[in-house]
Amino acid sequence: MTKPARTATVDRKTGETDIKLTLSLDGAGTPDIRTGIPFFDHMLTLFARHGLLDLTVLAKGDIEVDYHHTVEDVGITLGQALAKALGDKAGIRRYGHAYVPMDEALARVVVDCSGRPFLAYEAPRGVEAIGLFPFQLVEEFLRAVAVQAGLTLHVSILAGRDAHHMAEAIFKALGRALDVAVSRDERVKGIPSTKGVL
Repeated sequence: MTKPARTATVDRKTGETDIKLTLSLDGAGTPDIRTGIPFFDHMLTLFARHGLLDLTVLAKGDIEVDYHHTVEDVGITLGQALAKALGDKAGIRRYGHAYVPMDEALARVVVDCSGRPFLAYEAPRGVEAIGLFPFQLVEEFLRAVAVQAGLTLHVSILAGRDAHHMAEAIFKALGRALDVAVSRDERVKGIPSTKGVL
């Protein structure tokens, strides 16, 4: 029997951003990312490719003011799409983790599709901006995804000096950890929780 497609499209329009995002959990890692922020496009492309997620993001934001609104709102929209695509979470593995190196940098991401939003984030303080992209926006993006998707998310930079490398390792590890967590396991019957709900 063919499993139903796990896809979702979310539109979000505010006074600061206008975003249309489509996500397929059972994709081939095909991205189409256009946020107007080149480095962010690069990170989302890595996330989709390494998570085997088909992801389309068309975003217009007030990037002439700051990148914050666009990055956070894409995170909100992605989290909402992830929650919608997962549905009741029946049959999924629920937990996933990944360690990803990028030269001198090493990131660890652990995820639980728990329905309990929480972000634990450990990274060096005072990391330099990546061109015009403040490194702090990585944490803002992760928090928005975790809250809207109902994820318990632990992200740690275990080693690293280069800001680009650290960010890249995080986004790749997030994709790989999510790929494991949302994957179906034929041995899992119903909701993967003794509570019967996630």
